[in-house]
Amino acid sequence: MNLLLTLDENYLLPCKVMLDSFFASNPQEKDPTVYLLHSAIPGRKLAELEAFCAGFGAKLHPIAVEAALFENAPTSKRYPKEMYYRLLSPLILPRQVERVLYLDPDMLIINPLRPLWVQNLRGNVFAAAAHTGLTEMANEINQRRLDTEHEYFNSGVMLIDLNAARSLVTAEDVFRCVSEHEKELILPDQDVFNMLYGKQTLPVEDVLWNYDVRNYSKYLIRSSGSHDLNWVMDNTAVLHFCGKNKPWHADYHNPFGMLYLHYQNLTVRRLGR
Repeated sequence: MNLLLTLDENYLLPCKVMLDSFFASNPQEKDPTVYLLHSAIPGRKLAELEAFCAGFGAKLHPIAVEAALFENAPTSKRYPKEMYYRLLSPLILPRQVERVLYLDPDMLIINPLRPLWVQNLRGNVFAAAAHTGLTEMANEINQRRLDTEHEYFNSGVMLIDLNAARSLVTAEDVFRCVSEHEKELILPDQDVFNMLYGKQTLPVEDVLWNYDVRNYSKYLIRSSGSHDLNWVMDNTAVLHFCGKNKPWHADYHNPFGMLYLHYQNLTVRRLGR
């Protein structure tokens, strides 16, 4: 299994927590490979992450993204070049990598990812989940805002057929989309993904593969009460701690916050801090 991460130095601890949870919940995955796209993570920090992964039998491949790729990119504080990394990953990752699973670092993996990894994309290039199925109003707003007809996909978990994506994705298309639609973009990279590649994306169940922990009550209501905490722990693979407030913040309040802190404490102990 190939995992893809894109982050900066500030997210290294959450990244390790996420990876720790992945290794614990996916012991059947032998010799997984972790690709990390970054711009300026110090070598010492990368060596620490490499050793951390090696402790679980995983191989880390850090890739320092060349600045030349972004010479024509619209960049600013709101649009840092790092936001383009996952969108342009098919152009950056080694040619021999044929499929990759992108994961945001603000997640816990609590069940096996193998069923998602082997998902038949049915001619699509990507697979992702939409959170907006929780409310039709939000879905309609995003469709009007971005002039799309499909569901609004969350790009925090993306399965990518890299061979197909290399024939579809271009830096020019991505940069042009940002320039031409700057006023419409709220979550820039996610919005761009939906505008350019939503039609080539296979929908997968968010309740299994990209569970927005802020919406526990809505999931419960939508399932007529069946998707309670016990169901989530038995069935959901990815818990996504969406939003600005994160579970490692002191003022975080959510039913899943304690679970995150448990995993974080295990990781910190493993690191010997």
